[in-house]
Amino acid sequence: MAAPEAWRARSCWFCEVAAATTMEATSREAAPAKSSASGPNAPPALFELCGRAVSAHMGVLESGVWALPGPILQSILPLLNIYYLERIEETALKKGLSTQAIWRRLWDELMKTRPSSLESVTCWRAKFMEAFFSHVLRGTIDVSSDRRLCDQRFSPLLHSSRHVRQLTICNMLQGATELVAEPNRRVLETLASSLHTLKFRHLLFSDVAAQQSLRQLLHQLIHHGAVSQVSLYSWPVPESALFILILTMSAGFWQPGPGGPPCRLCGEASRGRAPSRDEGSLLLGSRRPRRDAAERCAAALMASRRKSEAKQMPRAAPATRVTRRSTQESLTAGGTDLKRELHPPATSHEAPGTKRPPSAPAATSSASSSTSSYKRAPASSAPQPKPLKRFKRAAGKKGARTRQGPGTESEDLYDFVFIVAGEKEDGEEMEIGEVACGALDGSDPSCLGLPALEASQRFRSISTLELFTVPLSTEAALTLCHLLSSWVSLESLTLSYNGLGSNIFRLLDSLRALSGQAGCRLRALHLSDLFSPLPILELTRAIVRALPLLRVLSIRVDHPSQRDNPGVPGNAGPPSHIIGDEEIPENCLEQLEMGFPRGAQPAPLLCSVLKASGSLQQLSLDSATFASPQDFGLVLQTLKEYNLALKRLSFHDMNLADCQSEVLFLLQNLTLQEITFSFCRLFEKRPAQFLPEMVAAMKGNSTLKGLRLPGNRLGNAGLLALADVFSEDSSSSLCQLDISSNCIKPDGLLEFAKRLERWGRGAFGHLRLFQNWLDQDAVTAREAIRRLRATCHVVSDSWDSSQAFADYVSTM
Repeated sequence: MAAPEAWRARSCWFCEVAAATTMEATSREAAPAKSSASGPNAPPALFELCGRAVSAHMGVLESGVWALPGPILQSILPLLNIYYLERIEETALKKGLSTQAIWRRLWDELMKTRPSSLESVTCWRAKFMEAFFSHVLRGTIDVSSDRRLCDQRFSPLLHSSRHVRQLTICNMLQGATELVAEPNRRVLETLASSLHTLKFRHLLFSDVAAQQSLRQLLHQLIHHGAVSQVSLYSWPVPESALFILILTMSAGFWQPGPGGPPCRLCGEASRGRAPSRDEGSLLLGSRRPRRDAAERCAAALMASRRKSEAKQMPRAAPATRVTRRSTQESLTAGGTDLKRELHPPATSHEAPGTKRPPSAPAATSSASSSTSSYKRAPASSAPQPKPLKRFKRAAGKKGARTRQGPGTESEDLYDFVFIVAGEKEDGEEMEIGEVACGALDGSDPSCLGLPALEASQRFRSISTLELFTVPLSTEAALTLCHLLSSWVSLESLTLSYNGLGSNIFRLLDSLRALSGQAGCRLRALHLSDLFSPLPILELTRAIVRALPLLRVLSIRVDHPSQRDNPGVPGNAGPPSHIIGDEEIPENCLEQLEMGFPRGAQPAPLLCSVLKASGSLQQLSLDSATFASPQDFGLVLQTLKEYNLALKRLSFHDMNLADCQSEVLFLLQNLTLQEITFSFCRLFEKRPAQFLPEMVAAMKGNSTLKGLRLPGNRLGNAGLLALADVFSEDSSSSLCQLDISSNCIKPDGLLEFAKRLERWGRGAFGHLRLFQNWLDQDAVTAREAIRRLRATCHVVSDSWDSSQAFADYVSTM
């Protein structure tokens, strides 16, 4: 009897406390309630009024509310604001209550967006709090506009920060300055332990203060935090200084910014030393005017343009030029040790009166673990996108320069330094440009003056880097390659539509150098671009040779390279060490996805990759074209002989109408578990003869679990023929069937369902019916789906088939 008495005591306590604390509140709400009694909404119930009052006084009643019985607590939960609703989650779970429906309703009412149909939300509380944090940080939501969001006892950012797993920074780095401010120190500390993914979207040019804030933010979240993935999306004109800052910080390099406060987490012993003014002048050169990276790159590009225009004007007087060779000679003139000069001891200074030659170097080579050599890529080896000619400065007046002090740029670790010997005031831009362009295309990275990473501290780095639609200039590409060559913690790299051009050769060299590093963890590479200087199969061979431990490789090229057309004059080949004729050594590749440009592909090259990939478990070919069905058969025969571990095979947008015997060969393969023929025109020719042969092959295959046939114009006749796969005399174990976009009508689907019922086969798994003509007879379609759901799990949609009239006519 003790438990019921305690329950009644708690209930009485709730009523008494609620009545005592809500007398004033109920009196204020009584008048509106009476006036609304005659309206469509009834006045609030007494229990609801008490619950609202308890919610408003949770600061005093919280511990008592947590001890309430489950039935009463369940009615109070929807009345709490988000802060107390989040705090009471653990107690509610112990009492067998769930708050997921409440958080979902809050999402619908306050966020007013619908999650993607592809997204599976496992915890609406975490999703709401993460989105709430981002909105508050950007100032796109007013917490005072809704009582459920406003509570003076809580900080919205601090309370929601522990649920943030992914943070997106957009435009002008909004939010970075706020997060590193002293009032939000606890917020940043919480983010450092909870945040895993940091995304940058649609970045614009930012000022020096915003970049300094971002520097501190990245140092806290990456070097002292748990961020493991950095992704950049849609940055049409990347700002060199900002891009290099994000890359170097992601790679684990840190040096305090100019004028910025030292990191209190690093400690006095490991605190980075900012270069002194004397060291800064040594880095830049005593007579070198200071420029930011964008200015120097723009000057180089303009000089290159002037040079090409000058060649077309023979009457113009030739300008004095500084060649690349003379520049490199000036770098080594005097026998000076570059590293010793660039990185003097912290206590040493240049002796008074010591004169430096005018050609004294201003930059060092890359880190000792970087690529040993960079072969110069031929300029005509591939169609390359034109370099960006437009560089914008940070916010400010036209022509104005933002400076924090005389040593600002010299103290920036991520600044690039271009070296010019014997500069003159007149024609300075031309000479600087000539040297810069020479250094960019040179074989020695030291000519470019890459960041002096030896002088910086090395901290924790990320494991996943993704660059989507971020055009990489030569400067940015060289920086990326320079960092990749020693980035041993990197596990996954995605480069999508970055306009690499001939810089792909430098990328391959850096990946080869990375593969030779002890402890290299790179296991996944995703590479896609509009053009490639190498044909896609040669590029694949080069990548597999450079990274023999790679497990996942996804590569796509949209347009053929110049080397696919040998008739193009001046079409020189890539460096010999990139496309060697030697056989590919055995690799660890488990998943290979390839998207091909138009044009026939040489089957022997693909077979050479497959032969070296004995561990391959999944292969996907998109838009692949072969010279003949025999070449396609050669690929399939190679798969059967050398890839015994292959489980999943996918073909998309391939014309297999003339390869029906090869398709039957695949369906008889007893090692494959899943086959996909997506928009492959399978039944375009001889459907009456091919369908029975296909069904017979599938009935004898007991290992095939999934068959996906979207977009092959199967029709009602083809669907009824496939029904025989599930007949009583079949040994097939097929449990997943995808027949989306196959011109299937409701009557054919109903007959298919009846045949499955007649054969008495149990539930065979999943049936996908997207984008079929089921809206032509809604009643019959519903009946067919009802019958099918007794046999399998059906996934369908409400598609308007009137849009596919042309497709219907073509199949009549």
